[in-house]
Amino acid sequence: MPGLYIVATPIGNLGDISPRAAATLARADVIAAEDTRVTAKLLAHLGLRISMTPYHDHSDERTRAALVARMADEVVVLVSDAGTPLISDPGYKLVRDARAAGRAITTLPGPCAAIAAITLSGLPSDRFLFAGFLPSKAKARADTIAELAGLRASLVFYESGPRLSATLAALAEGLGDREAAVAREITKLYEQCITGTLTELSARYADAPPKGEIVVIVGPPGEAAPESADDATLDAALREAMANKPVAQAAKAVARRFGLDRHETYARALALKDGG
Repeated sequence: MPGLYIVATPIGNLGDISPRAAATLARADVIAAEDTRVTAKLLAHLGLRISMTPYHDHSDERTRAALVARMADEVVVLVSDAGTPLISDPGYKLVRDARAAGRAITTLPGPCAAIAAITLSGLPSDRFLFAGFLPSKAKARADTIAELAGLRASLVFYESGPRLSATLAALAEGLGDREAAVAREITKLYEQCITGTLTELSARYADAPPKGEIVVIVGPPGEAAPESADDATLDAALREAMANKPVAQAAKAVARRFGLDRHETYARALALKDGG
């Protein structure tokens, strides 16, 4: 059927191309490629000769409009250099315009470096945020990291070799020295995933910046240590909490704050309430 087909391609190992993706590429009237030279290697691997047109960060509205127009009668396939299009990639604008024009849109899922790196890292994966590339300028980078610091989730970044050590150091400064992982060359012969604290990893790569596509995964913040309190501080905290919450909820919050038994804290809160 005519329309837009979003096709995930291998991130390293060409054997990871799915049969459905290969069949869709073979039926394409045109392939919108981030770098036609890179996609040409994949097409050669598949024994295909398909018309390609560049589509990347610098493509303008006229280029998008021309592709959207072709989708009315032709099969237009969108690919990035590696992995799933639109992930740290400008393809969303083409999808947005195709949807606005009422074109048929189909996605063919497959390789994604961010997801693959999470599976290698051994860090918590039940909740994570993909943050792409951090800004290159120090202040903008620090501001972005500060925005992420309070999230109770693993954080996933893309990075280049020359910037890796400085980025890891900035993350340690802004997030604390959390557990982290650096994954590179995923699915390739020399696939590697190194784990440690952010400070340890920054030192490891300071004098030996690695080559290849790099994913940094940072674990979530640890649990804050409970506060300590004498009886007077505890009673003051309970009275303050009970001013805005029912007794049970107030006792639960205070017990968590000070690392106390919830039932004992509830009994103390009731005594305070009854005593005035």
